[in-house]
Amino acid sequence: MSFKELLAVLEERQAGFVVLMCHRSADADSICSAYGLQGLIKRFLPSVVVEIGCPAGINKPAKTLLEYLPISVNLKPNIESAEAIVLLDMNTVEQLDEAADAVRKSVAPKIIIDHHAPNQETMQICRLCVIDDKAAANCELIYRLYAEAEVKPNLNEAKALFVGIAFDTRHFALANSPTFGILAALVAEGIDAQQTLAQFALPIDTSERIAKLKACKRAKIVQIEEWIVALSHVSAYQAPAAKALVDLGAHISAVAGKKNGKIEISLRSVRQFNEGTGIHLGTDIAAPLGEYLQGVGGGHAMASGVSGKGEIQDALKQCLTLLKQKLQMKNSTAEN
Repeated sequence: MSFKELLAVLEERQAGFVVLMCHRSADADSICSAYGLQGLIKRFLPSVVVEIGCPAGINKPAKTLLEYLPISVNLKPNIESAEAIVLLDMNTVEQLDEAADAVRKSVAPKIIIDHHAPNQETMQICRLCVIDDKAAANCELIYRLYAEAEVKPNLNEAKALFVGIAFDTRHFALANSPTFGILAALVAEGIDAQQTLAQFALPIDTSERIAKLKACKRAKIVQIEEWIVALSHVSAYQAPAAKALVDLGAHISAVAGKKNGKIEISLRSVRQFNEGTGIHLGTDIAAPLGEYLQGVGGGHAMASGVSGKGEIQDALKQCLTLLKQKLQMKNSTAEN
């Protein structure tokens, strides 16, 4: 899909009000990609009202963006009045929580721009799809739209795209060659990379530190062949806790938690595991685990998430079962 096609949809609909939707607990990559797209659309359709919607809230690091960049978000977007809806950095509308039904029911054309493994249900309800699960961050896809439209982002837009990429790649640890090409182009727009990274760096708060330590204390360590698997549970900060377990030495980790009767699980792995096994956490583990929990799951090859119903220990047990099955399938294929 090209930016021209996106504009064609808006013009065909004669859309005067467009909502750019960010996922639950919206992070920097989600909000910054929305901000970048907002600016690009306004270049070509200046009379259109383009609103950034975060109906399921934003996370703490992303809140810092609102202090240093002129980004305005609406926590209660008017989905019913939207004449076009763009889903950003999410592969399923379930990541909008209570707002998901309103999006499904809307007759407005829907567009998805995402860098996760595609979800068939979401693609079926979308008029246009821009999906590249090889991209390290969603802001990369937005930059490509700028390049295709032959428009340069202004300094604030360039800074936002730079920060979104930095956060989603763990300060470039997960960046690939195309990512660095985009970063170089953004820096050429006048960004001071060191100053920008320092400006948006946040100290880890006490509750997150405690969650990571609890996850380590509660971790169940399982070795499958040469791979070390860590399974744990905490009431919050599952994603940082899962990353902490991998940083400490696990090849793959799964950390679960329960909130308002719903299970949430974060999975992380090292590149060595992904390349050595060919297992994609989003499609091979998170997606089937989400189905098992009567919820949804998906994400990247080395970072994914699941939400659903059930009990924590049962969910982690099923996660381990899926992992063993995938490894057995890999071994059987190799032998044949």
